[in-house]
Amino acid sequence: MEYALIGHPLSHSHSKKVHGLLGDYAYDILDLPDERLDSFLKERRFKGLNVTIPYKQRVIPYCASLSATAQRIGSVNTIVVQEDGALYGDNTDYKGFLYMCRRAGVAFAGQKVIILGSGGTSLTVQAAARDEGAAQVAVVSRNGQYNYQNLSLLKGYDILINTTPVGMFPHAGQAPLALSGFSSLRAVVDVIYNPLHTRLIQSAAQLGIPCTGGLPMLVAQAAYAAELFLGKPLGDAAIGSALAQLRRELANIVLIGMPGCGKSTIGAQLARSLGRAHIDTDAEIEAQAGMSAADIIQAKGEQAFRQLEAEAVARAGRLSGTVISTGGGAILLEENRLALRQNGFVAWVQRPLPLLETKGRPLSLSGAALQGLYEEREAWYQACCDHIIKNDGAIPHAAKQVEEAFYEAVGD
Repeated sequence: MEYALIGHPLSHSHSKKVHGLLGDYAYDILDLPDERLDSFLKERRFKGLNVTIPYKQRVIPYCASLSATAQRIGSVNTIVVQEDGALYGDNTDYKGFLYMCRRAGVAFAGQKVIILGSGGTSLTVQAAARDEGAAQVAVVSRNGQYNYQNLSLLKGYDILINTTPVGMFPHAGQAPLALSGFSSLRAVVDVIYNPLHTRLIQSAAQLGIPCTGGLPMLVAQAAYAAELFLGKPLGDAAIGSALAQLRRELANIVLIGMPGCGKSTIGAQLARSLGRAHIDTDAEIEAQAGMSAADIIQAKGEQAFRQLEAEAVARAGRLSGTVISTGGGAILLEENRLALRQNGFVAWVQRPLPLLETKGRPLSLSGAALQGLYEEREAWYQACCDHIIKNDGAIPHAAKQVEEAFYEAVGD
């Protein structure tokens, strides 16, 4: 083993992919149970490590020396084996966090900062905020001075940072708190990078609060770690390039729109062109139920169908790098909209109503009734989408429009 990430659990990690974009070296993901940590570090069958939850403080006694940053913070996320075999510990999360904040335009000077969580990442963020001139830093933990029962004490604060794992894959539907009581917030930062847009970040965006998820920090701290591994600088250009490529690979392309507008056909075309998997949520529902959507609605009612649809959308939304075609009514539930957007670039496929295919579609209508259905859903399509695509010509042309809009949106 050359280099690896150690932690537990690691099913959410994109670190192997990130390091593959940064340099030509072997990098592994090692989900290391607590009982194996001691022997693993003492055997030292590696050249360097990244360290994540829950070991950022636990590894410190194994390091013969620490960088000034790691020593001051009391948290290590990067270990390098030196020539004499001793372990050197550093903290590249510190620089990675500041890179992410600069990129998002988050400045700490004179600001009152709330930090959710008190673990190793929290220690890093606390130090960074104070070093950048924060006026006050309040750390929220389960049993601390500030906890989830007295959050009202912090309602006038300016910046909120989540360093807890709440909302991380596979529990992406959760948020550590509601933002409704924090009317003074100027920025929300979530260090979680999987999903790309956590519920906390989506809530901030809906409220018009500037926000960022943790992917830029992930890539930047990995690049700074790679510099230690390889003994050479990589620079901000390498970070930006790797970040843009990673976003392109991880983001889903989600198609929404009226029944019969061509979502499934366009999605299949896109998947072939891009070499991606294609998920059609209606097809998933029918395969699971063993009957068509029309038969499900006829036999069990629309509400039963919507429940199956919500389950299918939730599964699809947790995926990465996939093309997802949805049913026409999938956007009616807020939970579905949030699930589709957590990893997705959402394209609204528009087609003139007279051209919509209605045959065999149980909820499609015609004439004035179809116009009424569209008017009922239009606001939800608009609220959910990132881009609008006109499908009034050939399918390959519409698919190309989606592809171009996607790369423009997720490019750096």
